[in-house]
Amino acid sequence: MPYTFNIRRILSYARRAVDDYGMINEGDRVAVGVSGGKDSLALLCSLANLKKFYPVQFEIEAITLDPGFYLAGMGNAQDIRNDYEKISELCRQLNVNFTLVDTEIAKIIFEVRKEKNPCSLCARMRRGALHDTAKSLGCNKIALGHHFDDAVETFMMNLFNEGRVGCFSPVTYLDRKDITLIRPLVYVPEKDIRYFVNHSDLPVSHSPCPMDKTSDREKFKQMLSSLEKDNKGLKHRIFGAMQRAGIDGWKPEN
Repeated sequence: MPYTFNIRRILSYARRAVDDYGMINEGDRVAVGVSGGKDSLALLCSLANLKKFYPVQFEIEAITLDPGFYLAGMGNAQDIRNDYEKISELCRQLNVNFTLVDTEIAKIIFEVRKEKNPCSLCARMRRGALHDTAKSLGCNKIALGHHFDDAVETFMMNLFNEGRVGCFSPVTYLDRKDITLIRPLVYVPEKDIRYFVNHSDLPVSHSPCPMDKTSDREKFKQMLSSLEKDNKGLKHRIFGAMQRAGIDGWKPEN
């Protein structure tokens, strides 16, 4: 059965972000990191639909990294493979090429290295594998699924944990890899992504990682949610301050 979804609201946010920060240019080949979570699926659907009418021509390659949790005794191998088959089918319906990359990241982290704080190393290894795969497919850009709430949370985490003012950038050029990272969902509130996914027939998968929902980010997510209840619009004011100050490339180009 075809996946059905109404993506107009998210697509409007994504189009504005792509325009404001000059994320996509004529002839770009954009790799989309698709984990199977709600954010990456919303990103994939957004760009696949944007491609149909955007004034410049660009191509999309969907890339899914298999961390190999089942190799470390986490999750069921067949269930995980079934999830990837569903992503592959979605890509077929969206007319997007799909590449699945098998890795042993989970085994290295949890069995070989026995990391007590595995999230940082896992993120670095995932990034490396994603960047290398994107380059091998001829992509010059990688689209990541960070959204509005991720940006605000990252800003607050840097402020509280490191005593510095900063955040990831909407557009980042990696000179060592000669590839550019773009984040088309930075204007999209997480609640809109959640609503979109909950009202769509999309193959959302859930990570078997034992660290899921236990990260430092999750603590800040809960803290900001609590503060927002007593200070309506707080997250939007923080986001606006980041843009006005031009922190880490957040001042819109257009």
